[in-house]
Amino acid sequence: MTSIIKLHCLSGAGEETPPCYVLQIDEFKFLLDCGWDEKFDMVFIKELKRHVNTIDAVLISHSDPLHLGALPYAVGKLGLSCPIYATLPVYKMGQMFMYDLYQAHKNVSEFDLFTLDDVDMAFDRIVQLKYNQSIEMKGKGLGLRITPLPAGHSLGGTIWRISAPGEEDIVYAPDFNHKKERHLNGCDIERLMRPSLMLLGAMNADYVQQRRRLRDEKLMTTILTTLRGGGCVLVCTDTAGRVLELAHMLDQLWRNKDSGLVAYSLLLLSNVSYNVVEFAKSQIEWMSDKLTRAFEGARSNPFALRHVQLCHSAGDVTRTPGPKVVLASFPDLEAGFARDLFLQWAPHSHNSIVLTARTSPGTLARDLIDNGGDRVIEMVVRRRVKLEGAELEEFLQQQRMNVTNTVREEVAGISSDSDSEDELEMCVVTGRHDIPVRLETRLGGCFKSNKRHHAIYPFHEERTRADDYGEIIKPEDYRLAEIVDAEGEIRDVPPTAPIKQEQDEEMSEVPSKCVSSVRQVHVKAHVEYIELEGRCDGESLLRVVSQTKPWAVVGLRASEAALHTLKKHCESEGIEKVFLPSVGETVDATTESHIYQVKLTDGLMRGLVWRQAGDAELAWLSAVVAPRTHARESDAAPEEGGGAVSLEAGAGRPRAAAFVNTVRLHELRAALARAGLQPDLGAGTLTCCSGTLAVRRMENGQVSLEGVLSEEYYKVRELLYEQFAIV
Repeated sequence: MTSIIKLHCLSGAGEETPPCYVLQIDEFKFLLDCGWDEKFDMVFIKELKRHVNTIDAVLISHSDPLHLGALPYAVGKLGLSCPIYATLPVYKMGQMFMYDLYQAHKNVSEFDLFTLDDVDMAFDRIVQLKYNQSIEMKGKGLGLRITPLPAGHSLGGTIWRISAPGEEDIVYAPDFNHKKERHLNGCDIERLMRPSLMLLGAMNADYVQQRRRLRDEKLMTTILTTLRGGGCVLVCTDTAGRVLELAHMLDQLWRNKDSGLVAYSLLLLSNVSYNVVEFAKSQIEWMSDKLTRAFEGARSNPFALRHVQLCHSAGDVTRTPGPKVVLASFPDLEAGFARDLFLQWAPHSHNSIVLTARTSPGTLARDLIDNGGDRVIEMVVRRRVKLEGAELEEFLQQQRMNVTNTVREEVAGISSDSDSEDELEMCVVTGRHDIPVRLETRLGGCFKSNKRHHAIYPFHEERTRADDYGEIIKPEDYRLAEIVDAEGEIRDVPPTAPIKQEQDEEMSEVPSKCVSSVRQVHVKAHVEYIELEGRCDGESLLRVVSQTKPWAVVGLRASEAALHTLKKHCESEGIEKVFLPSVGETVDATTESHIYQVKLTDGLMRGLVWRQAGDAELAWLSAVVAPRTHARESDAAPEEGGGAVSLEAGAGRPRAAAFVNTVRLHELRAALARAGLQPDLGAGTLTCCSGTLAVRRMENGQVSLEGVLSEEYYKVRELLYEQFAIV
């Protein structure tokens, strides 16, 4: 059976915007990824809102905001309620990405697009899968099957294979890497062979990539030169994706005593760095074969990072003395600790800024890649500061008024015979929590005698900072002893959990506000772009297309030049159909050219007369094809230009009854015997009623009834008709 296949591009088509597509297979609709750009573009959200109620399942391919950044907003604000499918590492690391993204923006602005509760709600809906685990869709998707395949590029990264009814397979491969890396295997090209449709991320179709050895040498040279010159190196990377490859590689370099790097500090800076490393330790089975064998053999965990210090604030970096290398999020330099350190270190020529990814056009990192450094850049600097003086007094006064109003409302609701508002006594807030207390002692107090207690919970217990003898407790004194194996390598030493400083605790309790200013930043630091994205380069991507031999290709998320390169290569390989859509366009990738989708109206269905035929029911349908006049608005939006039609009841020409079934004489004999007509079967003829009636099968397949007209004749004919479904 051939399915109707359509792809509507909400984002990530004809340009380098985040991937987000609605794939329709007959009546079932998949949302392929739900990414959001660094600027949180709301135009894309308006388009997503039109489709959110019609989506039946969501497939997430990678854990970074580029592929799932808008998921918390879609679930928390738009009401997306369908199942979401992703691998276990995408589920775990995706949460870390979104926690870090939220906190990075909350630290410098009144960020309200989504909350941490929205993040948790979205990820609670995720169905966690393993590689090669097939899941059958239900309901409208009966016959559809999804299978996650390894994609490389990031931990748990997925290429989705969607099997439609019949022989049609759809491969969705937005970002993948066929080459093995230090901590990841490459994608399995053999599992992608001969799909009917390949949805291909073609961003690198025209990109010429340096060999990995040369890129690693370039990174090492930049680090050594800067550190020996007394400077610091900022490596702009993500939260929980490509940072694992970098952290593992640099930790191995620091372990090499001949490298001369042991004297310098290596720091990993993000709001969730401790959790990211802990999760990476527990997901070794998702990593490369080399790391898996090392863990199974020597029980050496590759992410027991010996030389990487985990930091959770810019203050931790400042307190680390001497030249240092810092892996900080985010790679776009639009928010996060990487932007904060860039503002501090960029004006000094002895420092270096290493950019590891080509982020979206319009970001600070992309501007530095395209135009280089050694120039003055105008930047908006946002930060959160404590309220002081009159602002603090005004804030506290407003808080007191809010609590007073709340108490008045509670008092008014507790008892119907309570005092009037003029007789109520003013209450104030004391202590750390909202505890109503009277200004003066009076019998009866602020409340009537209703046996109620003051609200004194939650109780806050101060953390003990000294033992019973007054000695200051230092958590680092209680770390586990280092475990050294026979080769002198330290293995599986748990890093210390993040320790909040007193200043951080006080800051979280003091009211604050967000301020912004425009600063002219003279970028004197050495800016170096070293591509460490972990994607296929142009030559490899085109070779994968040649090997998989898809029947049709849709080029996604790429510049015009890259799409032109992909199209030219596909034409040379004899691929019949190549689609290069733009944002907002719908691609009709149906295999057959003369196939249409129609709706059965309610009036038509009510007029059908059903007949039982074994385990099935049959009805004769007489209808006409007409344009849909009462389509729902939610259904009409994706069908623009699709010419949706319906079947409506129509007056058909007179026709003869149709007899559906094949009569078996032995079954008819049993029915006659139950009626007491004494049947006898012999020589291909069924006789009954003392031989006066006979039922024969003719050469053309028809059945004839012969005999004397009598009451028994009509009984036999009725039993014969019951063997058919007459429509």
